[in-house]
Amino acid sequence: MQDTRVIGQARVLAGLDQGRLDRQRHLWIHGVQPDLTREDYTTLSEAVGLRGRGGAAFPVALKLADLPTKGVEAVVVNGSESEPVSRKDRLLLTLAPHLVLDGATSLAHALGAPHVLIAVHDAAAAMSVREALMERDDGLAIEVTDTPGRFVAGEARAVLSALEGGPAVPPGRRVLPTRKGYHRRPTFLSNVETFAQLAVLARLGARGFSDTGLISEPGTQLLTIDGAVQWPGVIETPTGVPLDTVLQFAGAEPGPVLLGGYHGRWLPRTDGLTLQRPEVSAGIILALGADTCPLGEVHRVARWLASQSAGQCGPCVFGLASLVDDFDRLVKGDPAGWYDAHRHLGLIPGRGACAHPDGSARFLGSALEVFGEDVRLHLAGGGCGRPVRGVLPVPGGAW
Repeated sequence: MQDTRVIGQARVLAGLDQGRLDRQRHLWIHGVQPDLTREDYTTLSEAVGLRGRGGAAFPVALKLADLPTKGVEAVVVNGSESEPVSRKDRLLLTLAPHLVLDGATSLAHALGAPHVLIAVHDAAAAMSVREALMERDDGLAIEVTDTPGRFVAGEARAVLSALEGGPAVPPGRRVLPTRKGYHRRPTFLSNVETFAQLAVLARLGARGFSDTGLISEPGTQLLTIDGAVQWPGVIETPTGVPLDTVLQFAGAEPGPVLLGGYHGRWLPRTDGLTLQRPEVSAGIILALGADTCPLGEVHRVARWLASQSAGQCGPCVFGLASLVDDFDRLVKGDPAGWYDAHRHLGLIPGRGACAHPDGSARFLGSALEVFGEDVRLHLAGGGCGRPVRGVLPVPGGAW
Protein backbone atom coordinates (compact mmCIF):
# COMPACT_ATOMS: atom_id res chain seq x y z
CA MET A 1 0.00 0.00 0.00
CA GLN A 2 1.29 3.47 -0.87
CA ASP A 3 2.05 5.71 2.12
CA THR A 4 -0.68 8.32 2.66
CA ARG A 5 -1.04 10.70 5.58
CA VAL A 6 -3.42 13.53 6.41
CA ILE A 7 -3.13 16.82 8.26
CA GLY A 8 -6.65 17.78 9.27
CA GLN A 9 -9.61 15.97 7.71
CA ALA A 10 -9.23 13.66 4.73
CA ARG A 11 -11.25 14.48 1.66
CA VAL A 12 -9.72 13.15 -1.55
CA LEU A 13 -7.77 10.60 0.52
CA ALA A 14 -10.79 9.60 2.61
CA GLY A 15 -10.92 5.85 3.20
CA LEU A 16 -7.58 5.10 1.55
CA ASP A 17 -6.01 4.03 4.83
CA GLN A 18 -7.88 0.76 4.22
CA GLY A 19 -6.62 0.36 0.65
CA ARG A 20 -8.22 0.73 -2.78
CA LEU A 21 -11.85 1.84 -2.92
CA ASP A 22 -14.06 -0.27 -5.16
CA ARG A 23 -17.37 1.20 -6.35
CA GLN A 24 -19.35 0.11 -3.31
CA ARG A 25 -16.87 1.41 -0.74
CA HIS A 26 -16.41 4.60 -2.75
CA LEU A 27 -20.14 5.35 -2.62
CA TRP A 28 -20.29 4.49 1.06
CA ILE A 29 -17.54 7.00 1.85
CA HIS A 30 -18.28 9.79 -0.63
CA GLY A 31 -21.93 9.34 -1.55
CA VAL A 32 -23.48 9.66 -5.00
CA GLN A 33 -22.08 12.23 -7.41
CA PRO A 34 -24.74 14.93 -8.00
CA ASP A 35 -25.74 15.93 -11.53
CA LEU A 36 -24.53 19.47 -12.13
CA THR A 37 -24.72 21.79 -15.12
CA ARG A 38 -21.85 23.62 -16.75
CA GLU A 39 -23.03 26.79 -15.01
CA ASP A 40 -22.99 24.96 -11.67
CA TYR A 41 -19.38 23.88 -12.14
CA THR A 42 -18.33 27.35 -13.25
CA THR A 43 -20.05 29.02 -10.28
CA LEU A 44 -18.65 26.55 -7.77
CA SER A 45 -15.11 26.74 -9.16
CA GLU A 46 -15.20 30.53 -9.16
CA ALA A 47 -16.65 30.69 -5.64
CA VAL A 48 -13.77 28.66 -4.14
CA GLY A 49 -11.03 29.92 -6.46
CA LEU A 50 -10.27 26.37 -7.59
CA ARG A 51 -7.06 26.06 -9.59
CA GLY A 52 -5.78 23.12 -11.58
CA ARG A 53 -3.56 20.86 -9.50
CA GLY A 54 -0.82 20.44 -12.07
CA GLY A 55 2.18 22.70 -12.57
CA ALA A 56 0.36 25.66 -14.19
CA ALA A 57 -2.28 26.11 -11.45
CA PHE A 58 -4.69 27.69 -13.97
CA PRO A 59 -8.10 28.77 -12.57
CA VAL A 60 -10.70 26.14 -13.44
CA ALA A 61 -13.51 28.69 -13.86
CA LEU A 62 -11.50 30.57 -16.51
CA LYS A 63 -10.77 27.34 -18.34
CA LEU A 64 -14.49 26.51 -18.38
CA ALA A 65 -15.36 30.02 -19.55
CA ASP A 66 -12.94 29.70 -22.48
CA LEU A 67 -14.79 26.68 -23.88
CA PRO A 68 -17.49 27.28 -26.49
CA THR A 69 -21.14 26.81 -25.58
CA LYS A 70 -21.38 23.81 -27.93
CA GLY A 71 -18.95 21.50 -29.63
CA VAL A 72 -16.70 20.44 -26.74
CA GLU A 73 -15.06 17.27 -28.00
CA ALA A 74 -13.59 15.67 -24.91
CA VAL A 75 -12.64 15.83 -21.27
CA VAL A 76 -9.04 14.68 -20.85
CA VAL A 77 -7.61 13.40 -17.58
CA ASN A 78 -3.86 13.90 -17.64
CA GLY A 79 -2.45 11.04 -15.58
CA SER A 80 0.98 11.16 -17.24
CA GLU A 81 2.68 12.07 -13.99
CA SER A 82 6.15 12.16 -15.46
CA GLU A 83 7.73 14.36 -12.77
CA PRO A 84 9.87 11.62 -11.15
CA VAL A 85 9.14 12.68 -7.57
CA SER A 86 5.37 13.16 -7.75
CA ARG A 87 3.12 10.32 -6.61
CA LYS A 88 -0.22 11.98 -5.92
CA ASP A 89 -1.95 11.48 -9.26
CA ARG A 90 -0.96 7.84 -9.71
CA LEU A 91 -1.99 7.21 -6.09
CA LEU A 92 -5.47 8.57 -6.80
CA LEU A 93 -5.82 6.53 -9.99
CA THR A 94 -4.62 3.42 -8.19
CA LEU A 95 -6.52 3.72 -4.91
CA ALA A 96 -9.41 6.14 -5.60
CA PRO A 97 -10.20 5.77 -9.32
CA HIS A 98 -13.94 6.30 -8.87
CA LEU A 99 -13.47 9.75 -7.35
CA VAL A 100 -11.42 10.82 -10.38
CA LEU A 101 -13.91 9.23 -12.77
CA ASP A 102 -16.82 10.95 -11.00
CA GLY A 103 -15.22 14.33 -11.56
CA ALA A 104 -14.35 13.65 -15.20
CA THR A 105 -17.59 12.00 -16.32
CA SER A 106 -19.87 14.43 -14.50
CA LEU A 107 -18.05 17.37 -16.08
CA ALA A 108 -18.21 15.71 -19.51
CA HIS A 109 -22.00 15.39 -19.20
CA ALA A 110 -22.23 19.02 -18.08
CA LEU A 111 -20.19 20.19 -21.09
CA GLY A 112 -21.91 17.89 -23.56
CA ALA A 113 -18.59 16.22 -24.38
CA PRO A 114 -19.00 12.68 -25.78
CA HIS A 115 -15.51 11.47 -24.85
CA VAL A 116 -13.55 11.06 -21.64
CA LEU A 117 -9.92 10.25 -22.34
CA ILE A 118 -7.55 9.17 -19.58
CA ALA A 119 -3.82 9.27 -20.25
CA VAL A 120 -1.78 7.14 -17.83
CA HIS A 121 1.87 6.13 -17.88
CA ASP A 122 1.83 3.91 -14.77
CA ALA A 123 0.75 0.31 -15.43
CA ALA A 124 -0.81 -0.30 -12.01
CA ALA A 125 -2.77 2.94 -12.21
CA ALA A 126 -4.04 2.13 -15.70
CA MET A 127 -5.17 -1.33 -14.58
CA SER A 128 -7.00 0.15 -11.60
CA VAL A 129 -8.88 2.61 -13.80
CA ARG A 130 -9.85 -0.11 -16.27
CA GLU A 131 -11.14 -2.27 -13.40
CA ALA A 132 -13.15 0.69 -12.08
CA LEU A 133 -14.74 1.28 -15.48
CA MET A 134 -16.10 -2.27 -15.43
CA GLU A 135 -18.06 -1.31 -12.30
CA ARG A 136 -19.63 1.77 -13.90
CA ASP A 137 -21.98 2.79 -16.71
CA ASP A 138 -21.45 6.46 -17.39
CA GLY A 139 -23.05 6.60 -20.83
CA LEU A 140 -19.88 8.02 -22.41
CA ALA A 141 -17.07 6.82 -24.61
CA ILE A 142 -14.25 6.40 -22.06
CA GLU A 143 -10.78 5.36 -23.12
CA VAL A 144 -7.64 4.69 -21.10
CA THR A 145 -4.44 5.24 -23.06
CA ASP A 146 -0.97 4.19 -21.95
CA THR A 147 1.59 6.96 -22.42
CA PRO A 148 5.39 7.06 -22.11
CA GLY A 149 6.98 8.00 -18.81
CA ARG A 150 9.37 10.61 -20.20
CA PHE A 151 9.37 13.98 -18.47
CA VAL A 152 8.04 16.03 -21.38
CA ALA A 153 5.38 13.41 -22.16
CA GLY A 154 3.27 14.77 -19.30
CA GLU A 155 2.93 18.24 -20.86
CA ALA A 156 -0.66 18.90 -21.97
CA ARG A 157 0.06 19.16 -25.70
CA ALA A 158 2.28 16.09 -25.56
CA VAL A 159 -0.59 14.17 -23.97
CA LEU A 160 -2.98 15.28 -26.70
CA SER A 161 -0.50 14.19 -29.36
CA ALA A 162 -0.21 10.75 -27.74
CA LEU A 163 -3.98 10.38 -27.49
CA GLU A 164 -4.22 11.05 -31.23
CA GLY A 165 -1.63 8.35 -31.98
CA GLY A 166 1.30 10.70 -32.46
CA PRO A 167 4.56 11.06 -30.53
CA ALA A 168 4.25 12.09 -26.87
CA VAL A 169 6.17 15.34 -27.32
CA PRO A 170 4.89 18.92 -27.18
CA PRO A 171 4.46 20.48 -30.63
CA GLY A 172 6.02 23.87 -31.22
CA ARG A 173 2.67 25.68 -31.40
CA ARG A 174 1.28 26.91 -28.10
CA VAL A 175 -2.50 26.73 -28.52
CA LEU A 176 -4.78 26.23 -25.55
CA PRO A 177 -6.66 22.89 -25.50
CA THR A 178 -9.87 24.81 -24.82
CA ARG A 179 -9.53 26.22 -28.35
CA LYS A 180 -7.81 23.39 -30.24
CA GLY A 181 -7.38 20.24 -28.21
CA TYR A 182 -8.22 16.63 -29.03
CA HIS A 183 -8.45 16.33 -32.83
CA ARG A 184 -8.12 20.13 -32.96
CA ARG A 185 -11.47 20.61 -31.25
CA PRO A 186 -12.27 22.33 -27.91
CA THR A 187 -11.18 20.16 -24.99
CA PHE A 188 -11.15 20.45 -21.21
CA LEU A 189 -7.84 19.01 -20.01
CA SER A 190 -6.53 18.90 -16.48
CA ASN A 191 -4.57 16.63 -14.19
CA VAL A 192 -5.91 13.82 -12.02
CA GLU A 193 -6.18 15.66 -8.71
CA THR A 194 -8.19 18.46 -10.31
CA PHE A 195 -10.97 16.02 -11.21
CA ALA A 196 -10.91 14.46 -7.74
CA GLN A 197 -11.23 17.93 -6.23
CA LEU A 198 -14.12 18.72 -8.60
CA ALA A 199 -15.90 15.58 -7.41
CA VAL A 200 -15.43 16.64 -3.78
CA LEU A 201 -16.57 20.20 -4.56
CA ALA A 202 -19.72 18.94 -6.30
CA ARG A 203 -20.67 16.92 -3.23
CA LEU A 204 -19.79 19.48 -0.54
CA GLY A 205 -20.83 22.65 -2.31
CA ALA A 206 -18.93 25.92 -2.01
CA ARG A 207 -19.70 26.42 1.69
CA GLY A 208 -18.71 22.92 2.77
CA PHE A 209 -15.64 22.92 0.56
CA SER A 210 -14.55 26.24 2.09
CA ASP A 211 -14.63 25.19 5.74
CA THR A 212 -10.88 24.51 5.65
CA GLY A 213 -7.86 26.11 4.03
CA LEU A 214 -7.24 29.63 2.79
CA ILE A 215 -10.02 32.15 2.25
CA SER A 216 -8.65 32.97 -1.21
CA GLU A 217 -8.44 29.32 -2.29
CA PRO A 218 -10.04 27.04 0.28
CA GLY A 219 -10.06 23.27 0.46
CA THR A 220 -7.26 20.74 0.64
CA GLN A 221 -4.24 19.90 -1.49
CA LEU A 222 -2.16 16.80 -2.10
CA LEU A 223 1.58 17.06 -1.58
CA THR A 224 4.28 14.53 -2.40
CA ILE A 225 7.19 14.76 0.03
CA ASP A 226 10.47 12.92 -0.42
CA GLY A 227 14.22 13.20 0.02
CA ALA A 228 15.76 13.43 3.50
CA VAL A 229 12.56 12.57 5.38
CA GLN A 230 11.51 9.74 7.67
CA TRP A 231 8.06 9.28 6.15
CA PRO A 232 8.01 9.97 2.41
CA GLY A 233 4.71 9.75 0.59
CA VAL A 234 1.56 11.70 -0.22
CA ILE A 235 0.05 14.05 2.34
CA GLU A 236 -3.35 15.77 2.19
CA THR A 237 -3.33 19.13 3.94
CA PRO A 238 -5.50 22.26 4.05
CA THR A 239 -4.35 24.90 1.59
CA GLY A 240 -2.12 27.48 3.22
CA VAL A 241 -0.57 25.10 5.75
CA PRO A 242 2.90 26.25 6.88
CA LEU A 243 5.70 24.45 5.06
CA ASP A 244 7.47 23.83 8.38
CA THR A 245 4.40 21.95 9.61
CA VAL A 246 4.54 19.59 6.64
CA LEU A 247 8.28 19.08 7.02
CA GLN A 248 7.96 18.26 10.71
CA PHE A 249 5.01 15.97 10.01
CA ALA A 250 7.15 14.01 7.52
CA GLY A 251 10.19 13.94 9.81
CA ALA A 252 12.37 16.00 7.47
CA GLU A 253 16.03 16.62 8.25
CA PRO A 254 17.09 20.27 8.58
CA GLY A 255 18.46 21.81 5.41
CA PRO A 256 17.44 23.40 2.09
CA VAL A 257 14.12 22.46 0.50
CA LEU A 258 13.15 22.14 -3.16
CA LEU A 259 9.59 23.28 -3.80
CA GLY A 260 7.82 22.25 -7.00
CA GLY A 261 10.01 19.42 -8.22
CA TYR A 262 12.68 19.55 -10.92
CA HIS A 263 11.09 22.58 -12.55
CA GLY A 264 10.76 24.29 -9.17
CA ARG A 265 12.98 26.43 -6.98
CA TRP A 266 15.20 26.01 -3.96
CA LEU A 267 14.49 27.62 -0.59
CA PRO A 268 17.31 28.37 1.83
CA ARG A 269 14.84 28.91 4.69
CA THR A 270 11.28 27.67 5.20
CA ASP A 271 10.11 29.54 8.28
CA GLY A 272 7.02 31.65 7.70
CA LEU A 273 6.23 30.19 4.27
CA THR A 274 2.73 28.85 3.67
CA LEU A 275 1.93 26.39 0.90
CA GLN A 276 -0.47 27.81 -1.62
CA ARG A 277 -0.89 27.69 -5.34
CA PRO A 278 0.74 28.48 -7.65
CA GLU A 279 3.73 28.70 -5.30
CA VAL A 280 3.56 24.98 -4.51
CA SER A 281 3.37 24.23 -8.25
CA ALA A 282 2.95 20.46 -8.81
CA GLY A 283 2.69 19.77 -5.08
CA ILE A 284 6.23 18.46 -4.59
CA ILE A 285 8.46 19.03 -1.57
CA LEU A 286 11.99 17.66 -1.46
CA ALA A 287 14.11 17.96 1.68
CA LEU A 288 17.83 17.85 0.92
CA GLY A 289 19.25 17.47 4.43
CA ALA A 290 22.75 18.57 5.37
CA ASP A 291 24.86 15.46 4.70
CA THR A 292 25.08 15.53 0.91
CA CYS A 293 26.81 17.81 -1.60
CA PRO A 294 24.12 20.18 -2.93
CA LEU A 295 25.93 20.99 -6.17
CA GLY A 296 26.62 17.31 -6.83
CA GLU A 297 22.94 16.52 -6.28
CA VAL A 298 21.90 19.30 -8.64
CA HIS A 299 24.40 18.10 -11.26
CA ARG A 300 22.88 14.59 -11.15
CA VAL A 301 19.41 16.02 -11.76
CA ALA A 302 20.72 18.31 -14.50
CA ARG A 303 22.08 15.28 -16.37
CA TRP A 304 18.71 13.58 -16.14
CA LEU A 305 16.82 16.71 -17.23
CA ALA A 306 19.05 17.01 -20.28
CA SER A 307 18.37 13.36 -21.13
CA GLN A 308 14.62 14.11 -21.16
CA SER A 309 14.81 16.62 -24.01
CA ALA A 310 12.31 16.10 -26.80
CA GLY A 311 15.03 17.16 -29.24
CA GLN A 312 12.90 19.86 -30.84
CA CYS A 313 14.79 23.08 -30.16
CA GLY A 314 18.26 24.44 -29.51
CA PRO A 315 17.61 25.79 -25.99
CA CYS A 316 16.70 22.27 -24.89
CA VAL A 317 19.15 20.15 -26.90
CA PHE A 318 22.21 22.36 -26.70
CA GLY A 319 21.37 24.66 -23.80
CA LEU A 320 20.71 21.92 -21.22
CA ALA A 321 23.72 19.90 -22.41
CA SER A 322 25.89 22.98 -21.95
CA LEU A 323 24.54 23.51 -18.44
CA VAL A 324 25.37 19.92 -17.51
CA ASP A 325 28.95 20.58 -18.59
CA ASP A 326 28.99 23.91 -16.75
CA PHE A 327 27.89 22.34 -13.48
CA ASP A 328 30.34 19.48 -13.92
CA ARG A 329 33.21 21.96 -14.16
CA LEU A 330 31.81 24.02 -11.29
CA VAL A 331 31.65 20.98 -8.99
CA LYS A 332 35.29 20.28 -9.88
CA GLY A 333 36.29 23.81 -8.93
CA ASP A 334 36.66 25.44 -12.36
CA PRO A 335 35.58 29.14 -12.20
CA ALA A 336 34.81 29.07 -15.93
CA GLY A 337 31.99 26.63 -15.15
CA TRP A 338 30.38 29.19 -12.85
CA TYR A 339 30.64 31.99 -15.43
CA ASP A 340 29.41 29.83 -18.29
CA ALA A 341 26.47 28.54 -16.23
CA HIS A 342 25.25 32.10 -15.61
CA ARG A 343 25.73 32.97 -19.27
CA HIS A 344 23.79 29.97 -20.52
CA LEU A 345 21.03 30.43 -17.93
CA GLY A 346 20.46 33.89 -19.36
CA LEU A 347 20.07 32.58 -22.91
CA ILE A 348 17.53 29.76 -22.34
CA PRO A 349 14.28 31.19 -20.86
CA GLY A 350 11.45 31.97 -23.26
CA ARG A 351 13.06 30.39 -26.32
CA GLY A 352 12.08 26.73 -26.09
CA ALA A 353 9.35 24.84 -27.93
CA CYS A 354 7.91 23.77 -24.57
CA ALA A 355 8.33 24.59 -20.89
CA HIS A 356 11.11 22.06 -20.25
CA PRO A 357 14.07 24.40 -20.90
CA ASP A 358 12.53 27.20 -18.82
CA GLY A 359 11.70 24.91 -15.91
CA SER A 360 15.13 23.30 -15.93
CA ALA A 361 16.82 26.71 -16.03
CA ARG A 362 14.70 27.86 -13.09
CA PHE A 363 15.76 24.83 -11.05
CA LEU A 364 19.47 25.29 -11.86
CA GLY A 365 19.49 29.07 -11.49
CA SER A 366 17.81 28.81 -8.12
CA ALA A 367 20.49 26.33 -7.01
CA LEU A 368 23.28 28.79 -7.85
CA GLU A 369 21.55 31.46 -5.76
CA VAL A 370 20.74 29.32 -2.72
CA PHE A 371 23.97 27.31 -2.61
CA GLY A 372 26.29 30.29 -2.93
CA GLU A 373 28.47 29.22 0.00
CA ASP A 374 28.88 25.75 -1.49
CA VAL A 375 29.82 27.34 -4.81
CA ARG A 376 32.51 29.35 -3.03
CA LEU A 377 33.91 26.23 -1.36
CA HIS A 378 34.05 24.31 -4.62
CA LEU A 379 35.69 27.18 -6.47
CA ALA A 380 38.25 27.48 -3.67
CA GLY A 381 39.46 24.04 -4.74
CA GLY A 382 38.56 21.91 -1.74
CA GLY A 383 34.91 21.19 -2.44
CA CYS A 384 32.30 21.19 0.31
CA GLY A 385 33.65 18.02 1.93
CA ARG A 386 30.41 16.07 1.56
CA PRO A 387 29.78 13.09 -0.72
CA VAL A 388 26.93 12.99 -3.21
CA ARG A 389 24.48 10.63 -1.50
CA GLY A 390 21.76 10.64 -4.16
CA VAL A 391 19.10 12.22 -1.93
CA LEU A 392 17.29 13.66 -4.94
CA PRO A 393 15.51 10.78 -6.71
CA VAL A 394 16.54 10.30 -10.32
CA PRO A 395 14.92 7.57 -12.48
CA GLY A 396 17.35 4.75 -13.06
CA GLY A 397 19.68 6.10 -10.35
CA ALA A 398 21.68 7.94 -13.03
CA TRP A 399 24.90 9.50 -11.93
